Amino acid sequence: MAALLEQYRKRIQTELDRVVDFWMKYSHDEQYGGFFTCIGKDGKIYDELKYVWLQGRQVWMYCRLYRTVERFHRPEVLEAAKSGGAFLQRFARVQSSDGPGKCAFCLTRDGRAVKVQRTIFSECFYVMAMDELARVMGNKEMQADAESMMDQLVHWVRVDSSGLGRPQMPGDPPVNSMAVPMMLLCLVDQLTAGREKQAEKYRELGDWCVKQILQHVQRNGKAILENVSPDGKEIPGCQGRLQNPGHALEAGWFLLQYARAQDDAKLQTLAVEMFMEVPFLTGWDKQHGGLFYFLDADGYCPTQLEWNMKLWWPHCEALISYLMAYSHLKEPALLDRFKQVYDYTFSHFPDEEHGEWFGYLSRQGEVVLDFKGGPFKGFFHVPRCLYMCEKMLDHLLVTSGS
Repeated sequence: MAALLEQYRKRIQTELDRVVDFWMKYSHDEQYGGFFTCIGKDGKIYDELKYVWLQGRQVWMYCRLYRTVERFHRPEVLEAAKSGGAFLQRFARVQSSDGPGKCAFCLTRDGRAVKVQRTIFSECFYVMAMDELARVMGNKEMQADAESMMDQLVHWVRVDSSGLGRPQMPGDPPVNSMAVPMMLLCLVDQLTAGREKQAEKYRELGDWCVKQILQHVQRNGKAILENVSPDGKEIPGCQGRLQNPGHALEAGWFLLQYARAQDDAKLQTLAVEMFMEVPFLTGWDKQHGGLFYFLDADGYCPTQLEWNMKLWWPHCEALISYLMAYSHLKEPALLDRFKQVYDYTFSHFPDEEHGEWFGYLSRQGEVVLDFKGGPFKGFFHVPRCLYMCEKMLDHLLVTSGS
């Protein structure tokens, strides 16, 4: 067993180094700060637009690596993170005359707003970036900036959503989209780790997020649905039947992590049985391997054109989920699941020639879109997965030898 775990660790460690090298080499904008994210397979920049989600994620990832992995505790990593953080603080917010203003979704290379989304996610990744950078730099003002934005997010989600700028149409009833409580739970973990005051402040919010996520367990535990009504009921139509196996698996490790911190054995079991096993068993393509992107709970063809494609990030989330579950529960079947995802992932997504991973494969596993970065793929899911798996494998190897 130790030899197998060491084999995984060696490959994952090597892959993380290659991925970091790729983004350090090609993505930094030395003129205006921040990062290019529209990067071709060989590192060429094909669009200079800067996406705030991805700017925030890259700052967070650099900081986490710098802070917690000795070989990345290098000046150039910190300077890149600081450059990205300064770009975000200067340009991300779009000022509004009637409120605090949202963060843009997309900016020009020099920081002028191009597009604003009527969602909370640009702001979420701003919080992640500022808080992790504050931890690295010991900057209390930056930490306060992150908390202030977090409190605005919570207000939009739980009190008054009008600040998002999205009108409520009479034929479009409110829904509980799983992405919202998932993201807030992730931010609770980010803001409270090692901080008693913040842990107390956000304790109720964390519990609320868990309850909201658990509402998505539907059909007597046979399905995790992306969208339900605010009171946890299934909603009609394609929107109500939509399943995203990768998203459910990501929710699984969010919940497992929270359950461990709260010493909640029941929630740990729910996280594994409902949010890992259910989406994995329904989402795995038995003919070609890999996880489908979307599914319809009643077996209709999903309306999303990419529904049967194999994307990079669901496989990243599955790797984290099953290795975390195995680390805690030590059940061999969970390691078998990890191996199944690992074998598919590492034989399909990494680019051995140029480094980094392809993100978009056909159902048969062939590369369809060959860029390494785009409007939604940046320096986040791949390195976060590799970083977390390396850390968990380190721990497993130490404990298995003791």
